[in-house]
Amino acid sequence: MKREDFIKKGFISSLMAMLVPSVLKAESETYRVEKKASSENHLGYNHMPNSNVKTMNTVLHKANTRGSADHDWLKVNHTFSFANYQNPDRMNFGVLRVLNDDTISGGKGFNPHPHNNMEIITIPLEGSIKHKDNMGNSSVIAHGDVQVMSAGKGVVHSEFNADENDDLKLLQIWLFANKQNVEPRYQQIPIREVETKNEFYQILSPYQGDQGVWIHQNAWFHIGEFDFKKKVNYKTHSSENGIYAFIIEGKAQIESQSLEKRDGFGIWNTNSIAIQAGENSKILLMEVPMKI
Repeated sequence: MKREDFIKKGFISSLMAMLVPSVLKAESETYRVEKKASSENHLGYNHMPNSNVKTMNTVLHKANTRGSADHDWLKVNHTFSFANYQNPDRMNFGVLRVLNDDTISGGKGFNPHPHNNMEIITIPLEGSIKHKDNMGNSSVIAHGDVQVMSAGKGVVHSEFNADENDDLKLLQIWLFANKQNVEPRYQQIPIREVETKNEFYQILSPYQGDQGVWIHQNAWFHIGEFDFKKKVNYKTHSSENGIYAFIIEGKAQIESQSLEKRDGFGIWNTNSIAIQAGENSKILLMEVPMKI
């Protein structure tokens, strides 16, 4: 598929996903068109190059370059092109299609809306989110939990701030699935039970029974919370994967790139990265395939 056609379809699918604020995360046909792109396309390689790091392929997304929107009850920052934020150079990073940083007012949320063929991961940063879906699941996902929904052949769900007064802050992440039209599934675990202070600990993998939740994709997520400065090396599980680091809190340096709160940094064509975590920092590492 030509890059121009991919970008055009990306615009159309993002627009379809967000017609009005009440269904900002709807996705019936949305990204199914993008998923048909040839496996030879190096999706995510169409970013502006980062000249600060010479030894590997990297892309830098500073926090203040993200797309943002204020819908009164919802304030959102989009790392990648989504809804009314359209940027052809920031469509995705490999199979990582969406990284939304949401703040939702007390009692507010998203009415029932559809998704298909996406792996959707929700990580509350502050507060709790109330989830209901047409699979019969009804739950509250609190700070310290991680939730995954494999949309598969189709699912309808709603998401609301479980507190009537305080804001809810969360990350919602969408990955292209590596299997199409599977039976939808839901999983939620308390990641506080696997938390290891001052180390990166796994919260997601492709394997059932592994630590954390599992998804239909050759991806691994790790979170690290550091009380003090520490050097850490991260090795990829596959040579076909890249790593997208998102600084949730604090500061860090990855290779020679300095990063601050809510910065994103993608690295590929390497088997390992060197991380200097800052004091009181929290970092999310998302290792994902660079090809669909």
